[in-house]
Amino acid sequence: MPIIEVSHLTKEYQLGHITSLKENVFNTFRRLGGKPIQQREDFKALDDVNFTIEEGEVVGIIGHNGAGKSTLLKHLANISKPTKGKVIVRGSIAPLIEVGAGVNPELTGRENIFLNGAILGIPKKIIQQKLDEIIDFSELEQFIDTPVKRYSSGMTVKLGFSIATSMEADILIVDEVLAVGDLAFQRKCFDRMEELIKRQGKTILLVSHNIRQIQRLCHRVILLDHGRINMEGDPQTVCDSFYEQNDKRIKANIDHAQYRAEGSGEIELVELYFLDHTDRKVESLLYNQNCSIHFKIHVLQELEEVTFGFGFHTTDFLYLTTHNSEEQLNINRLPIGDHEIVCKVNRLPLLPGIYSIRFGITAGQAARTIFFGESLKHFQIFGDIPITIRDGFFALDARWKQKNIKVTENTRHFNDRDLTS
Repeated sequence: MPIIEVSHLTKEYQLGHITSLKENVFNTFRRLGGKPIQQREDFKALDDVNFTIEEGEVVGIIGHNGAGKSTLLKHLANISKPTKGKVIVRGSIAPLIEVGAGVNPELTGRENIFLNGAILGIPKKIIQQKLDEIIDFSELEQFIDTPVKRYSSGMTVKLGFSIATSMEADILIVDEVLAVGDLAFQRKCFDRMEELIKRQGKTILLVSHNIRQIQRLCHRVILLDHGRINMEGDPQTVCDSFYEQNDKRIKANIDHAQYRAEGSGEIELVELYFLDHTDRKVESLLYNQNCSIHFKIHVLQELEEVTFGFGFHTTDFLYLTTHNSEEQLNINRLPIGDHEIVCKVNRLPLLPGIYSIRFGITAGQAARTIFFGESLKHFQIFGDIPITIRDGFFALDARWKQKNIKVTENTRHFNDRDLTS
């Protein structure tokens, strides 16, 4: 029997707007006179959602902002009531839905631990046994007897996560909190999640915009779109579909994207463009094909010992690679005027997707920054990739090989001892 059943779940909200005193009086008179007034529009945050979750499953819920992810989790945690449909949960839930959810700001950290345990129906004696573990994990020993309202948001999340993942609940609901806090604590959270999944077999619902994290942790993924289930199933398949949707949205917004650039004012970037393997000017490139990147600049002041560099990054500014000119291009003097700098790339290894390019210029022995810009141009990589390449951003030029090991009399005896020991 499933531990969670969601049947025809629908949640509607009224979309209202602020009305003036005159409009309120006018509507009151119309209502008293039996005349209809303009009704506010209904918005379906969830629209006939159906799925089940088995005990021990780790299910990821993904989708664009406003897709209904957090609304769904609030219904599963019994924080919100549906307009239609039903949610059946067979077991206790430890929700960690947003920063500070379930944490009373007026109480101390220690008092909140006991309060949350009591809400989950855990005896005080058991909570007392887990107290040191929770405080130690949260890294808040110095502040544990301070009211939570004096905590920073990061400290509140540390406390909330520590409580939720330490209590003996049947189901853990986590919404984006793995991305909050310092890097060291994020790593601890991720390790704790893996422990709950692999060693304790907990049922976990995980919402995150970190799709790579979802792919790694989850057994199944549900993709929501405008309150409906758009796709459900294998994490790789569903996440790939979500990547494709994102790529299309990013490409549609390219003309409106704003790049980040700063400089000394001594150089202007006039144009940046690509040529494909046929020397044709293009806006997209083919995977594993030769191409060249052209940077047209206008120099306003003569410069010495100039170095150029460019790199690729994802649309969320994850740097993938950087290539500088200092070992291949020796420019002792760059005079005033127009110049074009070209870098040829052999067999572009970036896997299909949407990427951005950054470009920088330094000058002088101290490598003073003359120009640096990110997201200067978005571009898309197309093409079929071999079945040997699964995840990531770029392909390795690698080959597999099987090496036969010659078995001698000595190694045979060793292996026999190994098998019988």
